[in-house]
Amino acid sequence: MSDNPLLELSIDPPYDRVRPEHVRPAVDALLARSQQRIQDICALTGPRTFDNTLRALDESTRELEWAMAVVGHLEAVMNEPALRDAYNEVQPKVSEFYSKIPLDPALWTAVADYAKTDEARALTDAKKRFLDKTVDGFRRQGADLAPEGKARLAAIAARLSEITTRFSQNVLDSHAAFDIVISDEAKVAGLPPSALAMAKDSAKSKGLTGFRFTLQSPSYLAVLTYANDAELRRTLWHAYNTSATREPFDNRSLLGEILALRREQATLLGFADFSDYVLADRMAKNGATASRFVADLHARSAPFFEREKAELLAFRREIEGPDAPALEPWDVSYYSEKMRLARYAFDEEMLRPYFECNAVVRGMFSVIERVYGVSVREREGASRYHEDVRSYAIYDGDRELCRFTIDLYPRENKRDGAWMNGILSSLPSEGPQVGLFCANVTPASPERPSLLTFREVETLFHEFGHLLHHALSSVDIRGMVGTRVAWDFVELPSQIHENWCWQREALDLLARHHATGERLPDELFAKMKRARTFREATMQMRQLSFATVDLELHRTYDPSKHGDVVSFARAVMQPFAVTPLPEDYAMIASFNHLFADAVGYAAGYYSYKWAEVLDADAFTRFEREGIFNRATGEAFRKSILSRGDSEDPAALFREFMGRDATVDALLARIGLVERAA
Repeated sequence: MSDNPLLELSIDPPYDRVRPEHVRPAVDALLARSQQRIQDICALTGPRTFDNTLRALDESTRELEWAMAVVGHLEAVMNEPALRDAYNEVQPKVSEFYSKIPLDPALWTAVADYAKTDEARALTDAKKRFLDKTVDGFRRQGADLAPEGKARLAAIAARLSEITTRFSQNVLDSHAAFDIVISDEAKVAGLPPSALAMAKDSAKSKGLTGFRFTLQSPSYLAVLTYANDAELRRTLWHAYNTSATREPFDNRSLLGEILALRREQATLLGFADFSDYVLADRMAKNGATASRFVADLHARSAPFFEREKAELLAFRREIEGPDAPALEPWDVSYYSEKMRLARYAFDEEMLRPYFECNAVVRGMFSVIERVYGVSVREREGASRYHEDVRSYAIYDGDRELCRFTIDLYPRENKRDGAWMNGILSSLPSEGPQVGLFCANVTPASPERPSLLTFREVETLFHEFGHLLHHALSSVDIRGMVGTRVAWDFVELPSQIHENWCWQREALDLLARHHATGERLPDELFAKMKRARTFREATMQMRQLSFATVDLELHRTYDPSKHGDVVSFARAVMQPFAVTPLPEDYAMIASFNHLFADAVGYAAGYYSYKWAEVLDADAFTRFEREGIFNRATGEAFRKSILSRGDSEDPAALFREFMGRDATVDALLARIGLVERAA
């Protein structure tokens, strides 16, 4: 056994044994191992077959992918200088290695030669799709370019890897560098007890007294939603929306360079822009289609959005008098919550006592067990990098399908947001899948358990949906397993599971008062349902603003015509905002979805809404046939969750629904159809 844990591929990732000094030697060795396997494919002298060419290529980087997934995860959740330095050192050369695979002329010849064989011409189903996608992928990534073009593509890939990693780290550091400590209780009036207790605990953790607020989501959102002090709200809103715009964490110059490199990459490969390049193998197919989709939803939502804007200002003036000033950005969540309470006698804090985190997780597992007939069991003794981490396994009868960890609470050295990673993709003949999901939900304290907001509950269901897509895969080609699907399809399995949070039968499995064990009262559930579509047009416009600025940056932005990228982005997003955006509004400088990865959600943020259309439509079948109907759950598992990228996603959707998707179910769910009638 090697002394370096990253050299021993395992279904139990050695999170607690990995040290920064392991990273470089392991990655160097695994790069050499993968390169040798590729050379062996090229040097093959016998007849070419699917197994010795395409499958061998698919398997050539398995250990490297696993090691980088382990290190990348630790860098995201236990970030410290030595590990960061080690990760930053290896990431560019790993990216360059992957970018050079389709640029290897001998390998391209090997793939092309196999494609001409009788065996290749006779392929069907997943193997045929894999061959077609491999050949297309080589061409889309520059296999037919001249040597100088290939060299430039490799250089672009390495540089993008380097600077997008730096972008993400700047956001993390910028958020961690901000806090505000308040000793005057009058200035924190309006905040609920849960938020005040969390702020006190945060101050105590730093050896301070008073109330400490940060840019971690539970802290930031509580202030924006409940704090009566407008100046406190403004301070946090401004800090959050100007994150990573000041040295030493300034991302503004990186934005322009990332966009320029992506544009050059697309041009080199013969595409009009980066959106066309990225979307060529996704459901939308090109940037124009994605833009039309977003514009159509915008047009359908705009009248309701304008009405909601007017209603919110009218509400403020109703309670504060006709001379009350116009709303500022940091006022929107605050007055929205007051308006919800006035209209529906419903405050989301009313739900929090019923959503103790451990009970929610157990209940979520129970929901999934009923829908899909699997079981989830806790695993003892698994490797842990932090005391918050828990480990589980999913079983189908006696067969172990997946091992996974969850990491749910914020830390200053942990990336914000929520995400799922597939650490190891396994074939049906091998061992279990390995994955994880992370979030940053309201933590516990010595005085109280972790009590979640309803949106945090939805987030857990969302990320567990991604994990199920990985866990329940039955695909026999590693490159097509689980979540390795088109990015405008990948959110369907995650988003559809959020729907169970709104069903009484499902809530009864996870919503119990943390002190009394009482189920969520019918009256409170009814209020929650009535308020579901409250200001949904505004929420829709927020998502459409992100999708629009993403597409505009990757389709039309030209620095010679449009000037500063931050100003351009602000101008694009302004029509979607409830209030005027300040001149220094720079949310784009911390938009990790678009800029923390060489591709990530770049030119693909529309995928959330695209998949929301799919999930709303698909869930109508569960509503008709029963949310715990095992036959329906098995059909969704068989048609969607188990199939990975083995079939065209539109065909998989048709297999489950018997038709193509329509936008009607989404518009009905968010209340726009009924209100239009």
